[in-house]
Amino acid sequence: MTEPTLNSSPRKYWFPYTLRFELRSSEPPKWLSPLLSLTAVVVALLLGAIVIALVGGDPWRSYAHIANASFGSWGVFSDTMVKAIPLILVGLACSLAFRMKLWNIGAEGQFFLGAWGASAVVLIPLITDQTPRIITIPLMILAGMTCGALWGFIPGFLKAKFKVNEIISTLMLNYIAVAWNNFFIFAIWTEGGFQMSKMFPKNTWLPRLTDLSIQFPGLRGLTTHFGLILAVIAAVAVWFILYRSRWGYEIRLIGDNPKAANYAGISITRNTVFVLMLSGALAGLAGMSEITGVVHRLQGAISPGYGFTGIIVAWLAKLNPFIVIFVSVLFGALILAGREIQPSGIPKMIQGIILVCLIATDFFLRYNVRIVRRVEA
Repeated sequence: MTEPTLNSSPRKYWFPYTLRFELRSSEPPKWLSPLLSLTAVVVALLLGAIVIALVGGDPWRSYAHIANASFGSWGVFSDTMVKAIPLILVGLACSLAFRMKLWNIGAEGQFFLGAWGASAVVLIPLITDQTPRIITIPLMILAGMTCGALWGFIPGFLKAKFKVNEIISTLMLNYIAVAWNNFFIFAIWTEGGFQMSKMFPKNTWLPRLTDLSIQFPGLRGLTTHFGLILAVIAAVAVWFILYRSRWGYEIRLIGDNPKAANYAGISITRNTVFVLMLSGALAGLAGMSEITGVVHRLQGAISPGYGFTGIIVAWLAKLNPFIVIFVSVLFGALILAGREIQPSGIPKMIQGIILVCLIATDFFLRYNVRIVRRVEA
């Protein structure tokens, strides 16, 4: 009696190739990270175009309008720079903390506390209408940065002393900061019961380009203010700290290899507190610049989400202080164009898609992707 023979014919695949993901054994090439960031932006714009088309819009006309509404003339470009200034400072704040792998999600709250501190100088008041601007502006800068730094000290101390997750603590402090501001806006410093304080005197306003129009008529109507100079100085300072100072070396070493940093005698506890304080100070400076350069009073609607957009800016810039400036201009354009684009949530949607795409690209920095031929079985 013969045994039945098994079917030993090889298994056929409908597609002969497959993808294999392998953990990288070495650092990825330096060109890969910026290439992936650029790819993430392109993919995000394509996905945004699809969504715009699905809701009945014309994606190409929408993007053209965003570009024209943000860069179409010197006037609108000046307005774009006004939106970019707080993003530069908040992006620097996030970049500094992220470089040490401290996930500061509280820049929004630190922004509000910086605005409150700068406003307190005027509304307590610590100055008068006759105080020279050369005194009022530095005093408001100091107050804004100090309040932002104190708001960064809280999660820094909790992280260093009690190992409290800084993502949770910084995020929760955002809500406390907004409530703190609202209490003073509605109850203490309100003007006639309205949801804002009185207008600040002009000796507390940051100078604008249009203020120089008497000497330079071509600057008439340009709203970019002195906060841009503060932002550029801050970018140079953060770059110098990170890449040209001993403290910056400690920050980068802790971020890359905390065990090696601890073995080398570097205090992770001290650096955790100081880095989050400096990060908070930069975000506080952003709040101060918005109050003194744009709004000229304390009110609730001073941020369209600068603190959270700054996170995207920092990641897209790969934590490079100088690239933060250029990325902030692009996101400032999205915020400015959001006033005219319908549906109005399109710019925020694009920002969100860019963030998701950026997170996805990190996968390709950790893994090699290979196309291999299937083995027939």
